[in-house]
Amino acid sequence: MTGTPKVDFALDTYECIVLYPGPAGPALPNETVQRLQSEHFQHMQALQRRGIVLVSGSVDGPAREPAPPIGFGLARTGSVDDVRSVMEADPAVQAGLYQVDVMTFLCPAGSMDFPLAKMQS
Repeated sequence: MTGTPKVDFALDTYECIVLYPGPAGPALPNETVQRLQSEHFQHMQALQRRGIVLVSGSVDGPAREPAPPIGFGLARTGSVDDVRSVMEADPAVQAGLYQVDVMTFLCPAGSMDFPLAKMQS
């Protein structure tokens, strides 16, 4: 399915950020992985402080192929391309520890609230 579904109620639109293991991860030394994870966390906190990312965090599940997502977030800027751009600037994405996908997420209007995002703005 592509595009906005035809529904008889209002929808809120977000940008859904999905983080996956990157191709370079297995080859990176543990110290580098630790540094990049710290830099990734700082990058995400900065995006949240700027009001770009509303919420983000890690996800965990069974190991399988292809590799499952390891992180998830929601933004609300109105532009998948803008969110993709700031996520591709993440040092851990640039180093290949992670790779990112950004897509549109639709849900019933008013069904989600982000109190921490409100406190930061």
